[in-house]
Amino acid sequence: MSTTVLSNRFSSTFFKRPLWTAIATALAATISVAGCSSPESNDSEPADAQTENPTADHAENVANNDAVSTHTITVDTARGDIDLAMNPSPLVVYDMTLLQDLAALDVAVDGAPSGLHLDNLHSETQPEPKEVGTVFEPDLEALNAMQPQAILVGSRMAEKYDALSSIAPTLDMTIDTANIYESSKQRLHDLGALFGKSAQAAKLQNNIDSLITETKAVTKDSGTGLVVMVNGNKMSVYGADSRYGFIHNVVNVPIADDHIKDGRHGQPISFEYLQKTNPDWLFVVDRSAAIGEDSVGAKAVLDNPLVAQTTAWQKDQVVYLSPDSYLAFGGYYQWIQDLTTIKNAFASAQ
Repeated sequence: MSTTVLSNRFSSTFFKRPLWTAIATALAATISVAGCSSPESNDSEPADAQTENPTADHAENVANNDAVSTHTITVDTARGDIDLAMNPSPLVVYDMTLLQDLAALDVAVDGAPSGLHLDNLHSETQPEPKEVGTVFEPDLEALNAMQPQAILVGSRMAEKYDALSSIAPTLDMTIDTANIYESSKQRLHDLGALFGKSAQAAKLQNNIDSLITETKAVTKDSGTGLVVMVNGNKMSVYGADSRYGFIHNVVNVPIADDHIKDGRHGQPISFEYLQKTNPDWLFVVDRSAAIGEDSVGAKAVLDNPLVAQTTAWQKDQVVYLSPDSYLAFGGYYQWIQDLTTIKNAFASAQ
């Protein structure tokens, strides 16, 4: 195209000026060679500089959601740095937190676990993913048939990392529960970079941060709180370093008991414990309801004479967290739902 433009522009003078003809011909040849060169080449930089992979922190929005990108970035995972082509497809995801973030980013997921209990794990603009096992056990036959370009795991499926890595590049993006805000923020950022959605990821994070600011404004000086999980007729509490620690560390509700023992399933408690601890606010997770089990509801379990003596129960300051807080903690929609619920509850009490 460039050669043609040059020929048309100078045709009336080329035959009268042989020297100019030679110069123009050389110029056209140079442009032609440049036009045939790879768009990735850059003669102003050394060859080794061109092969360096940007990290997720420096990736631009260069990928689209329709094809695997030729750009590669380095992602900081729970198991170290992994280099991966941007916008991998087919994509398999075995974690509900990651599925929430990808749905909010409008990223297509080709394979996902079956039997999920949340309705915000899939972008409405994208095709439904195929079933490739459960959140506990992958279907290796289905994975081999799909030949994914990347597998994203976290939390429950992380223990299957080695088996999955033998099929496709696998990223363990498990969230650090002891620092859930910073960890989930980094994961959302990295997903945005990996799929060329950095601007959208920043917008989503701003939504979360704005809600945090609004929630902190109404929780200030409003009393102590305690996170209680009800599982059938059993109860446990969670401390500041747990997956529910954001209530104390992010929205700044002082914990009613700062001696709670860490544990994946919390510290078992009794009704007497709640009565003696006497929190101003109760934040309740109904595990049975979250996983679809038929059981006595958390509200019925807590309707007890000893619990009734607490300030939280007497002032109707009992906040029921979303099922997402158990199944997809740190996910975009979990943040939005639970922050909104907490903000509204505290605002109504003022």
